[in-house]
This record gives sequence, C-alpha cells and structure tokens, in this order.
Amino acid sequence: MLAGLEALRLPEPGDPEEDDIPDDRLALIFTCCHPSLAPQTRVALTLRSLAGLTVEEVARAFLASEAAMAKRLVRAKQKIRHAGIRYEVPGPDRRDERLPSVLATLYLIFNEGYSSTSADSLVRRDLCAEAMRLTRVLAGTMRGETEVLGLLALMLLQDSRRSARVGPDGVLVLLEDQDRTLWNQGQIAEGLGLVRRALGGSPRAIHNPGGDRR
Repeated sequence: MLAGLEALRLPEPGDPEEDDIPDDRLALIFTCCHPSLAPQTRVALTLRSLAGLTVEEVARAFLASEAAMAKRLVRAKQKIRHAGIRYEVPGPDRRDERLPSVLATLYLIFNEGYSSTSADSLVRRDLCAEAMRLTRVLAGTMRGETEVLGLLALMLLQDSRRSARVGPDGVLVLLEDQDRTLWNQGQIAEGLGLVRRALGGSPRAIHNPGGDRR
C-alpha cells in the first residue's frame, strides 16, 4: 500500500487542483482515507502508512490490543489488493465524504504527540506540530468547515499548556498545579477566536473512531 501511495501522481504546480490541497502530505491523507474501507480501518491505515505511527501506537489510539490491530491492518491491505482499490487524490467534489476520516487522522496524530505511547518523553512535539500544521492547511483549504476550525482550536488550546505540562523531572504536572504564566497566550487567543468562528457555523456530525486522551 505504501509503495502505491509513494508512486501516486500528486498535482504539479499549476494544475487546477493545486490550490485545493496545497500540501503533499495532506493530499496523501485524503487519498488514503478511501471510502471503500470502513472508517476505523481507513484511519488506522493512514496512521500506520503515512503518519509513521507504530502498530502499538495505532492500537492505543483505538483502545485495541496490538495483536488485534495488526490483524486488522493485514486484512485491510488484503482487501485493497484483492478488490483492486485505486488510490488517487480525490477531486473537490469527493472530499466531503472523506473529511471525517481526515479529521480523525489529524486528531489522533496530535493525540499521540500530546501523550506519547512509547517515546522517552511524555510529549512528542514533532507530532503535535505536524498535526497542527496540517490542520491549519486544511482550514485554509476547506474554508467555512466548522469541524476543521473546531479541531484546530482544540489543538491550539491543548498545546498552549505544553511548557507547563511536564516538570523538570519529566513527570506530568496536573492542570491545577501548572504554572499558568508558562501557558502560551497567543495560542489561547487564537484558539478562542476559532471557537467563536466555529460556533457561528453549522456543524456536521463526526464520529470519533479513536480513544479520547486527556
């Protein structure tokens, strides 16, 4: 599957759809979240194939055992191969059906960075930063989508406490004990602004396929 995605032709500069998905990784996430697969399966495959998460990390995101997730991923790849599912960047008229899975993927990438499964540190800043970057690109691409704005707001508000969440000894600091002078006020202001914008729109129902991690 990953080899097929790597060989995928992405829009070249100047193509009509270049402005729609201006980021290669985001375009591949839309591609990988194929509607022929069950929602949880497409998100799990995307996390494993494109986000670089291990099977253990993907399993934790779905509150499943590592063995069960490994079997699910194998079955999904077999279905793709046997059904001859083609991977191509979806056009603008076919992106809405994939958006819930794309949002779930970005959320779970951030979630793994916010509370790491197996890394040496509690927080993986690289994953958090990449999830926020991709969500920001998505917000600029699909303007007016309140769920995208809401997800970006959630990430910003959560990440604003990053410097205060872990003490010098690497141990988690509970919210009530955090030094609030370390909170990023710029991220908080931006996040609250996005919340207000999102509340002014009409949200669609999106099911969260993964586990919520506080």
